[in-house]
Amino acid sequence: MLEEVVTAGRENLDAGHVRRYDGKEDADATAEVELLRRWGLGPDSVLVDVGAGTGQLALAAAPYCARVVAVDVSPVMLEVLTEKIAASGACNVEVAHAGFLTYEHTGAPADVVYSRYALHHLPDAWKAVALHRLRRAMRTGGLLRLWDVVYDTAPGDAENMLEAWCATGADGGLEVEGAWTRAEYEEHVRDEHSTFTWLLEPMLTQAGFTVEEHQHSPDGMFGRYLARAT
Repeated sequence: MLEEVVTAGRENLDAGHVRRYDGKEDADATAEVELLRRWGLGPDSVLVDVGAGTGQLALAAAPYCARVVAVDVSPVMLEVLTEKIAASGACNVEVAHAGFLTYEHTGAPADVVYSRYALHHLPDAWKAVALHRLRRAMRTGGLLRLWDVVYDTAPGDAENMLEAWCATGADGGLEVEGAWTRAEYEEHVRDEHSTFTWLLEPMLTQAGFTVEEHQHSPDGMFGRYLARAT
């Protein structure tokens, strides 16, 4: 099996970056929880957050469901997350040191699986396996919320689109407070495994999901999916 920690991204294994993460990346967790509640998240729900990072979504969802499992391959992320859980007093949030390919769900099937900016750490063949494994952890009719860097373009247009995105990054290197830099965007494009919409969407179908809602950012870089387990 792929060693997911190897492809987890340099920054997600760097303690300094992880401590800066919440100041650089707002998961829009309040709005995301409201969306999930509109789509069926409730007091009896089990939510699994794969690639939970510092736990912005997991902790925001905890008051509204029965059980939250926060899954991540990065021990550095999980250290911060564990501290935040203790500080919050949340008693229904569990931490799992695992990834898409190693997490083994126990107990009642997941009603909601959430994943934000995590699936792109896997090469495409392993993305397909990961989505199948997520479906296996869910009840039929359960909801998958997938939000990631997904290229909505033809291959011939990709270079121009990616350059336009990189150009929006702030000046600086790989250790800047409060902003994502051009160097970090270039690192993502070069070293990580974001894919095209026309590759990812058939993977979802093959894994046993029906996409019910899909939004893409105007620059063609970011996809947000709501899919049902069929």
